[in-house]
Amino acid sequence: MKILVLNGPNLNLLGTREPHLYGTATLADIERELIGVGAELGVSVSCLQSNHEGELVDFVQAARGAVDGIIMNAGAYSHTSLAIRDALAAVSIPYAEVHLTNIFAREPERRHSMLAAGARALLCGFGAPGYALALRGLVAALRG
Repeated sequence: MKILVLNGPNLNLLGTREPHLYGTATLADIERELIGVGAELGVSVSCLQSNHEGELVDFVQAARGAVDGIIMNAGAYSHTSLAIRDALAAVSIPYAEVHLTNIFAREPERRHSMLAAGARALLCGFGAPGYALALRGLVAALRG
């Protein structure tokens, strides 16, 4: 089984970006943990990040036929991007949406996700450990 982890804008700044909100774990820390959890579960995990909406769409489209599931933290694009939502719908790959913070307890513009309706699950508010929880949950769901 292959899982793709996609991260959107500004997540490359984790560890230094507003640590009171997002914690001190870097994106590299999170990716290392996910690869380790993947090994424990017997699945291959690959990770990509982009600050550009179109590149995230390209990553999703390229995943068709290549991965079994996606863990997606589209960052701010979660709240605005019809293009990413449409790409996820077009490829028909099950995905879990992840956010480090509880988006429903944040500013009003962050309380709606364009991606949530198509997601297998939405996990938010657990910080960096939320990625591993999402990976474990998605793999369990895919294995049925």
